[in-house]
Amino acid sequence: MRVHVVSDVHGNAEGLARAGDGADALVCLGDLVLFLDYADHSRGIFPELFGVEAADRIVELRTARRYDEARELSRALWAGVDRASAVDQAVRKQYAELFAAFPTPTYATYGNVDVPPLWPEYAHDGVTVLDGERVEIGGLVFGFVGGGLPSPLRGPYEVDHETYAAKIAALGEVDVLCSHIPPDVPELCYDTVARRFERGSAALLDAIHAVRPRYALFGHVHQPLARRMRIGATECVNVGHFASTSAPWVLEW
Repeated sequence: MRVHVVSDVHGNAEGLARAGDGADALVCLGDLVLFLDYADHSRGIFPELFGVEAADRIVELRTARRYDEARELSRALWAGVDRASAVDQAVRKQYAELFAAFPTPTYATYGNVDVPPLWPEYAHDGVTVLDGERVEIGGLVFGFVGGGLPSPLRGPYEVDHETYAAKIAALGEVDVLCSHIPPDVPELCYDTVARRFERGSAALLDAIHAVRPRYALFGHVHQPLARRMRIGATECVNVGHFASTSAPWVLEW
């Protein structure tokens, strides 16, 4: 059995269309939407609406962790714009292209920048969306936990710690624990390019210790200090920043 796993697609529909080649199934760990490409400030919803110069400034402020100033600039740019309508239209455009690229079968969960209420409109037959749910693939039980925890960036799908922990608890025993964010381990949460710790989940780490799945798979941290780490019986793997690599991580058994 061969499963390809991707995360942090961020608008890479061309790569996504090939991500399942040679696999029995594709697993997607979320963040389909591209609001702003930190490597190429001309790509994403934000520069499409406000231009590259504004995107340059937002990235500069966020990289410097000047989040209050970044939010002030964002509020000024959005003044007089129907934000809900503009974002909805742009996200729908991206989702139409990205969901059309998913192969059959695909098993997917949400990232912190995704918009879950829109997914049912675009998930075609053969795409199974799971969040706090499990599914059997080739004799192994995969459990999925979508979204992220509260952060200064205030992503569209951030949930509180209690809600996130409840989704993990609902999974029970699994062979492969799939999430968008990593367990709360410093080496797995630190981004070496952004030079900051991203949010990891203590509840995920507790589940790894208690359930002892074969694998814990995740993304979210684009340039992690450690891409793999064994915790007890569990191999923890950051499956990679698909937006930049177009290369899925391969799981075979």
